[in-house]
Amino acid sequence: MITNCLYCERELVEVMSWRGLFYREGQFLCQGCQEKLEEIEGKRCKGCSRSMDDLPAILVKGEICLDCHRWEQDPEWEGILHSNHSTYHYNDFLKEYLARFKYRGDYILAKAFSHSLKLYLSKTEYDHIIPIPLSDERLYERGFNQSIALLEEAEVRPSNILARSHSEKQSKKTRAERLRQEQVFRLAECDVKGKSILLFDDIYTTGTTLRQAAKLLKKVGADEVSSLTLARG
Repeated sequence: MITNCLYCERELVEVMSWRGLFYREGQFLCQGCQEKLEEIEGKRCKGCSRSMDDLPAILVKGEICLDCHRWEQDPEWEGILHSNHSTYHYNDFLKEYLARFKYRGDYILAKAFSHSLKLYLSKTEYDHIIPIPLSDERLYERGFNQSIALLEEAEVRPSNILARSHSEKQSKKTRAERLRQEQVFRLAECDVKGKSILLFDDIYTTGTTLRQAAKLLKKVGADEVSSLTLARG
């Protein structure tokens, strides 16, 4: 039984509530750390889950943000990724939290998101949930795939049917360079024809990685490809 906050190591103090009388949720973060996780609420972009509440009108196109609009205006990418759902804002706290988890090997931090992932997935229909893979080089550096770790802590069995070639990080490329990038994914022998696919990754930033994976899956016959990410960057 975990008695201290996974992040700051303060002693966990159980917060009593009416909800808690009927459902006991595993507690992994103290109240202070939990409150620093900002859930995305209010109006969202129907394409990428970006908060639309404080978005300037010039960056809004109907029910989607300008970025998603630009993706859908490109014939090569139109309709490739049906939608993305993100749970949290990628704020400073979550950025540091995920850095500790991914780059400094603090694997146990994945437990903090198990309930929110279970809750969303219990209401979502899909045939395969596929974590975005790491290249062999990146996997060697980190020791584990953060997306697989998050799903496994949520007691979800992923379909590990995608592999990835090593490439420069997307964040270091311009939008034009990302669009020109060759396909970095390949598919293991698995029939996804007519299937509903849910991709999973820790962060949605530009959407390029998810769309590249979705493009390959659609090419081999997947009916619909959506994605779930922990945070919207």
